Amino acid sequence: MNLADRAANISPSPTLSIDAKAKKLIASGADVVNFGVGEPDFDTPDHIKQAAIEAINKGMTKYTAVAGTEQLKAAIIKKFKEDNGLDYQPGQIVVSVGAKHSLYNLFQVICQKGDEVILPAPYWVSYLEQIKLAGGTPVIVQTRASNGFKLTPEELESAVTPRTKIILINSPSNPTGAVYTREELAALGDILVRHKIAIISDEIYEKLVYDGLEHVSIASLSPELKDLTVVINGVSKAYAMTGWRIGYAAAPGPVAKAMADLQSHSTSNPTSIAQAASVAALTGTQEPLKEMAVEFNRRRDYMLDRVNSIPGLSCGRPGGAFYLFPDMSRYIGLSFNGRKINGASELAAVFLEEANVALVPGIAFGDDRCFRLSYAASMERIKEGLDRIEALLGRIK
Repeated sequence: MNLADRAANISPSPTLSIDAKAKKLIASGADVVNFGVGEPDFDTPDHIKQAAIEAINKGMTKYTAVAGTEQLKAAIIKKFKEDNGLDYQPGQIVVSVGAKHSLYNLFQVICQKGDEVILPAPYWVSYLEQIKLAGGTPVIVQTRASNGFKLTPEELESAVTPRTKIILINSPSNPTGAVYTREELAALGDILVRHKIAIISDEIYEKLVYDGLEHVSIASLSPELKDLTVVINGVSKAYAMTGWRIGYAAAPGPVAKAMADLQSHSTSNPTSIAQAASVAALTGTQEPLKEMAVEFNRRRDYMLDRVNSIPGLSCGRPGGAFYLFPDMSRYIGLSFNGRKINGASELAAVFLEEANVALVPGIAFGDDRCFRLSYAASMERIKEGLDRIEALLGRIK
């Protein structure tokens, strides 16, 4: 049976692949430190789990409206108003099976063959594949570590062509932790409004921002920018609910309707029980989020200091999310036990095979000089993993 071209051109997710290899080694008895995972290591807060149990006991096990329950949409609308200063109507909200699903639906309904999509690099691995699946042409703009891996107005302007249709902005960023300021977003927004470029704003890490930085949604800066923007968010990262699979989009009415119509022919509604739990997450106590953010901040500071103390590694200070994206180009071209290090992928393989440390090579994010380290792990495991990394790098000549 022959595969369709779109299937043959899909690359598997490197982050999930690394995580699967690490879990396989762990199942075999190996002591693996997993820096590759993109999910909080905390448990879902108890009041959220209790809401799911109550939903089951009340018989909330049937189909819901395709785009989400009225209760969850109301909670999302309230969240946007209070957290982001954004006003939406229920018909502008689409709840999907995770933020990744929201992004997929969105690309499918607004991106056509030949449309150019500006994608600042480093980027989350699935953006590139979803653009290609929708028939779009990715226009990758390499950002600079010296600028905190943030797109500048000059870089944006130089990437715009008559075929430019969409730009994707991810703040806080996966994998770099970059957080755009209000002023930086406004400068980009002026260009995007002038060229009438649609904006996808992935804000899934908005609750994980450090050092007194402010999360700003570009949609909140002006009515013109709101009309151009689809905001993507979800409960996975903020509430330690990755497995519950609830994401959502806020979009102009016609876009939201198209996303819901598409979803009606694929997954239909997200899980009813997970939706009930998400209502509790958004409307209940937010103290667990604050506690997780404090702990992530503590781990970030430790990991950043340790990484920058290792000879040959360098990393700027990420403002959000739970990742570091250190440069390891000092080791490219060197060898480990006669095995040449040709890039971050080769080094990641050496770490996993020789030191039982799992991390994601930067090539997956569009930059083969770096690798991504997640600090969504206990401090004890972080210390152990960094000890192993430092010891192995000391043997590369």
